[in-house]
Amino acid sequence: MPTNFTVVPVEAQGGERDSAERDAWRQEEEEDNRDRSCGDGVSRESSPFINSAEMDRGNMYEGKNMALFEEEMDSNPMVSSLLNKLANYTNVTQGVVEHEADEDSKRKEVKVPRMGTFIGVYLPCLQNILGVILFLRLTWIVGTAGVLESFIIVFMCCACTMLTAISMSAIATNGVVPAGGSYYMISRSLGPEFGGAVGLCFYLGTTFAGAMYILGTIEILLTYISPSAAIFKAEEVGEETEAMLNNMRVYGTCIIILMAIVVFVGVKYVNKLALVFLACVILSIIAIYAGVIKTAIDPPDFPICLLGNRTLSKRSFDVCAKFTERNNETKTTNLWLLFCNSSLPTAMCDDYFSLNNVTEIQGIPGILSGVLIDNLWSTYSEKGSIVEKKSQPSISGSEDIKMGGRPYVFTDIMTYFTVLVGIYFPSVTGIMAGSNRSGDLKDAQKSIPTGTILAISTTSFIYLSCIVLFGACIEGVVLRDKFGEAVDGNLVVGTLAWPSPWVIVIGSFFSTCGAGLQSLTGAPRLLQAIARDGIVPFIQVFGHGKANGEPTWALLLTAAICEIGILIASLDNVAPILSMFFLMCYMFVNLACAVQTLLRTPNWRPRFKYYHWTLSFLGMSLCLALMFICSWYYALIAMLIAGCIYKYIEYRGAEKEWGDGIRGLSLNAARYALLRVEDGPPHTKNWRPQLLVLLNLDCEQLVKHPRLLSFTSQLKAGKGLTIVGSVLQGTYLDRCVETQKAEENVKALMGVEKTKGFCQIVVSPSFRDGISHLIQSAGLGGMKHNTVLMAWPQSWKQTENHFSWKNFVDTVRETTAAQQALLVAKNIDLFPTNQERFTEGNIDIWWIVHDGGMLMLLPFLLRQHKVWRKCKMRIFTVAQMDDNSIQMKKDLQMFLYHLRLNAEVEVVEMFENDISAFTYEKTLMMEQRSQMLKQMQLSKNEREREAQLIHDRNTASRSAPAVKASVAAAMPEKVQMTWTKEKFVAEKHKNKDTNVSGFKDIFSMKPNQSNVRRMHTAVKLNGVVLNKSQHAQLVLLNMPGPPKNRKGDENYMEFLEVLTEGLDRVLLVRGSGREVITIYS
Repeated sequence: MPTNFTVVPVEAQGGERDSAERDAWRQEEEEDNRDRSCGDGVSRESSPFINSAEMDRGNMYEGKNMALFEEEMDSNPMVSSLLNKLANYTNVTQGVVEHEADEDSKRKEVKVPRMGTFIGVYLPCLQNILGVILFLRLTWIVGTAGVLESFIIVFMCCACTMLTAISMSAIATNGVVPAGGSYYMISRSLGPEFGGAVGLCFYLGTTFAGAMYILGTIEILLTYISPSAAIFKAEEVGEETEAMLNNMRVYGTCIIILMAIVVFVGVKYVNKLALVFLACVILSIIAIYAGVIKTAIDPPDFPICLLGNRTLSKRSFDVCAKFTERNNETKTTNLWLLFCNSSLPTAMCDDYFSLNNVTEIQGIPGILSGVLIDNLWSTYSEKGSIVEKKSQPSISGSEDIKMGGRPYVFTDIMTYFTVLVGIYFPSVTGIMAGSNRSGDLKDAQKSIPTGTILAISTTSFIYLSCIVLFGACIEGVVLRDKFGEAVDGNLVVGTLAWPSPWVIVIGSFFSTCGAGLQSLTGAPRLLQAIARDGIVPFIQVFGHGKANGEPTWALLLTAAICEIGILIASLDNVAPILSMFFLMCYMFVNLACAVQTLLRTPNWRPRFKYYHWTLSFLGMSLCLALMFICSWYYALIAMLIAGCIYKYIEYRGAEKEWGDGIRGLSLNAARYALLRVEDGPPHTKNWRPQLLVLLNLDCEQLVKHPRLLSFTSQLKAGKGLTIVGSVLQGTYLDRCVETQKAEENVKALMGVEKTKGFCQIVVSPSFRDGISHLIQSAGLGGMKHNTVLMAWPQSWKQTENHFSWKNFVDTVRETTAAQQALLVAKNIDLFPTNQERFTEGNIDIWWIVHDGGMLMLLPFLLRQHKVWRKCKMRIFTVAQMDDNSIQMKKDLQMFLYHLRLNAEVEVVEMFENDISAFTYEKTLMMEQRSQMLKQMQLSKNEREREAQLIHDRNTASRSAPAVKASVAAAMPEKVQMTWTKEKFVAEKHKNKDTNVSGFKDIFSMKPNQSNVRRMHTAVKLNGVVLNKSQHAQLVLLNMPGPPKNRKGDENYMEFLEVLTEGLDRVLLVRGSGREVITIYS
């Protein structure tokens, strides 16, 4: 009774094999049966050296030495032919998820906004704009520059802030502006690099503003309130300025410590006192206008004492005369003693004192006096000059005696237009106060533009009107008297005020105190906002503070920087510093608005409609001009600081994507450049390898050969285009998560290896198709790769890795078809890392056929990198029987001289000789192995096909209506896959006999003569290369092309293996078919 059994397909061994691989193998088998006598069908670019019709191809490969390069010689000449034609050488013409959600989640909930335009924006801006310069320096600026030039100064500065306010209003109304004010607006509009740089500059400006306000407070205290409180006294004449600066430093340090403690303990009290300080400012300004009105009715009595036309300081005498009448006697006054050596009328006196009379004029003649005409024009002076009234008669005398000890009013600094601009500009800053409070406003998008522009309009009117009124009411010599020495030490603007000068003195004292406290309150919060954004790593510590969020560390840093301003001690020197930082901030606010408007980004929809990019551009230009007008060296220092911060943020990598305008600008610029590049291929002089690097990934999506990226960075040095690509097998829907993981791993490795470029992961049903897709479609427009870099498949001989060498050969063919160069790094894991340095050694170039100059160009590019910098270039070329090796060497040296390349030259002679037995044996083993693998693969395919057929029939039978198992067992004749035992044994012996006969044919076969000649070339050339370059750090070698007949693909791999055997680091180079290097400039 025969035993029935069932053949069940073993699915684990191929039943579920990917159908795409089976189809690919069948297609390859069908193609192998065809005779591919034609070439690759790729037309090469015309060149004097490539596809030259003048060459005699009949003599090219008659011999056996260069048989391996037969395919190349159809299109590429031998080096000897190239060098013969050196004289004819010519170059060839060729939606963001981030937003603020993550950050907002970390912030505490703010109170319900309740402030309107007047309280929330207008008054804070008014308080910040009106300040110390108005009370302490505006009269002096009017007296020095004259009414007309002062008007120009104020108008320029106010126009700058008005244009900035328009730009700021557009940005502030384009969505919600959280805390951070100008920093937030700039960073979200221009990106983290600009935001961090300008934000820190704005922080420094605010901090130095605090120092300026504190210096103003001390100046008011020691000059006008309590001069006796000075610690340092002038022991000699001329030391008053130095003593004053030392007092400023001591008192300033104490006040900073006191204010820092107040801010640390109770910020809420500072905020509550803000309205009190503002009231002081407003009352002081009202007192000024009231005093102007009073001068029209009853001018105040402030007599000025003049000697000739020179102004005298009343701090040292009481009577403005040389003699006085007492008891019918003429006696000399204290003024006489200051100019003469005794009190006697016959004493020897100063020559100028003797020749000129002492007169007294009114310091405040009044608005109807016509003094405005005299004050229209500027009166600039050198440091140490005497304040003079030009219209007053004067007789000059001999100045033998130094004037330093005389009671004249001297100028303390050299004055000119640009200095006054730098000193005045801080008085118009503070326009950001409203935008900083955007979170506390009922309707920020309405209040910020309205309140800010109204505040600037109001303060501009106040400043411009004060200039005219000061020039119309006050005598010119009093205006130029910075510290009021001619008016008994009174504050000059105070002499104009009504009802008393003390209204201005006390009001300005409290307003400067309040402004200093506000700066010490606001600056640390700005620094904390920048630190918490995490874009500047070294200041992240200042993002921390007390439990209630108060910025303790930021306050300490602010106080320390503020102390630097205090140590400078001069308000006139500190003012230009903060002017630079504020002007830079305003410049970038205008730039942000202009960029967003010009780009017309979809998200740019401000509710404030009264803006235009021309206004923003004008404001930006005005800010830049004012920076250099104020102080060109301060401007350069400020820009250097901002530039350093920008590059630091860029270098450390601010991983923030805020949809900023600079990104949009970059995209527009990239699009424009791509469209320009699209016009045609680059000229030979501009050609550089634009790489597509093909990486292999393991099962965990990690890069198998990281050294390939190291070599890429060494070859590219950050220049040109680099695309790092890899292929995952499958479908994208199934492997999208793995694709993201692979991309992250590759990008991380690119960062480690400092490879600047793009990553592209492709998912394809077959590895071969994926590589083809990358070669065809990687890049965009004119920015496409022209060179493919890949690693040699080390495991290509393994039977289970059959597809690796087929994919490799197909990749070689496809790069040739795409007219792209190909670089294959063999033994890539032995290549150096970026940290290694070769202190000696050679880079050897074996130039067999001319490939457009790739072999010359690549070592030159490598030697630009510090890894290869100390290696020397050596160029070897091969001379045939008919070649003159001596002349070849001379021609090659001349060629390198014209190419401006330094390299040693050697011509290696390879004479024809008999093919060795070793070569025959090597070729025979190669062909036997290839045939055996093919038969094994065929038998394996047959088994897989039969198993699949049985599996399909089994599946079809199960899809029929279900029956009971016992019934199925009772009718075995209906099951098509049931064999008898005898039938199975007979079939098994049949297959065995077939295989045995096939293997007998393999071992009795003779090698193909074409393969023998190619193997002969590989063996002999390998021997020559080993003899000369075995110890070279890198060997570059022409890569032979694959055979036209695809039947010999596996033999091609063997040829390349033999050609490079015994060498540590090899770079096989295959040109693109165009010239890449030229001798012309």
